[in-house]
Amino acid sequence: MAKKNNIGRRPSGTPNTGRTSGNAGGTLGQEGDDTLVDIVEVRDQGLDFFEKNRNIILGVVFAIAALVVAYFVYQTLVVKPAEDDAATYMQQAQVEFERDSFNRALVNPNPAILGFVDIADQYSATPSGNLANYYAAVSYLNVGRHEAAISYMNDFDAGGTMLAAMKYGVIGDAESELEKLDGAAASYQKAITAAGDNFVTGGYYLSKLAQLYNHQGKKAEALEAFKRLKKEYGQSPEAANADKYIKMLEM
Repeated sequence: MAKKNNIGRRPSGTPNTGRTSGNAGGTLGQEGDDTLVDIVEVRDQGLDFFEKNRNIILGVVFAIAALVVAYFVYQTLVVKPAEDDAATYMQQAQVEFERDSFNRALVNPNPAILGFVDIADQYSATPSGNLANYYAAVSYLNVGRHEAAISYMNDFDAGGTMLAAMKYGVIGDAESELEKLDGAAASYQKAITAAGDNFVTGGYYLSKLAQLYNHQGKKAEALEAFKRLKKEYGQSPEAANADKYIKMLEM
């Protein structure tokens, strides 16, 4: 006897997903209708809310768009040209700085060339204007105007570990010159913390802190600092002299 053709038949054991008879089919149809009604109601409520608040919503959208456009226009037409000018002046001032002509680097007598002070003042919103604060602080430190050095360094927004360590280190140097020794110690501590694993800057300022403690007569603190210098920053050039101070302080 020929076998019946099974093409198109549902395999035995699989669930029947077709229609069901009786009340079950009516229940499923009702639930589907209720879901459709809910979706339509939500859509209508959303449209109704938009119509009632159209002016407010469009006003907010246009305001945000205007702010975005204004930002890009400001960056393109104001900030970038200003940064280009500031960077040019910075190069000229840095030439004097590298020559150790710190007064000329701060305020150049040539009216066509700006020094760090004018760059920091006139271009404060630019990266170069910010960096000018750092150079102005170091220049003032070198000419003995320590209060000015602290002021400009406080205005410097340091990014990253290296610049942050140097910022606090310069402030510590200026405070030390002003005999604000406790303040200098605190600043050196901040410099060391900012340096992190950088053995060059970390070791440099830890050595300064240790010598400052020794100068203050704080022998225990100085000894601890020199031991830390040798242990944690043994690769730094300053660590080479740590043993000498450790032996002296342990006597």
